[in-house]
Amino acid sequence: MEPQVIKAGWLTLRPFTPEDIPWVYEVSLDPALQQFVELPSPYRLENARFFVEELAIAGWESGHRLEFLAEDAATGARLGRAGLGVGRQGIAEIGFWVDPEARRRGVATTTVRAVCAWAFETLDLEIIEWRCEVGNHASRRVAEKAGFLEEGTLRKRLFHHGERVDAWVGSLLKDEALRRVSA
Repeated sequence: MEPQVIKAGWLTLRPFTPEDIPWVYEVSLDPALQQFVELPSPYRLENARFFVEELAIAGWESGHRLEFLAEDAATGARLGRAGLGVGRQGIAEIGFWVDPEARRRGVATTTVRAVCAWAFETLDLEIIEWRCEVGNHASRRVAEKAGFLEEGTLRKRLFHHGERVDAWVGSLLKDEALRRVSA
């Protein structure tokens, strides 16, 4: 699939480039991110390179992972990311994080809403799922603000820091997302 750019008000959502590797590395050292995202420990520059080149960039080629970097449309400052894992027919899973310097500004919510609207309009999706480790209240707030309905807790569904942990799970249906955009 050809990489896409999404205009989302004050944000531009664009594909990753190799120039984003140092930024991914710095953000991935954030303790809050490491607390809830399964990252190698210690996190090294080669881990950021792998994420950008082998997952974010190569994912567009296979169509199975569609990653967007959110940047300030006026300044080009990198602020966060959201990605879709496209798997089973008609279903994708969204993941996201925000640079610590950009938190509490609506970056994640705006990005998730825009990526979901784009995905429902562009891809043959009916459902986008969201999952996070139980206790990740920031991720849960973003999902709720973006229109996801929390469906429950899945026991021992995620693997984090060498052990299985419970996960909150929710979903957004195509008609719900498109109704929100047209309202």
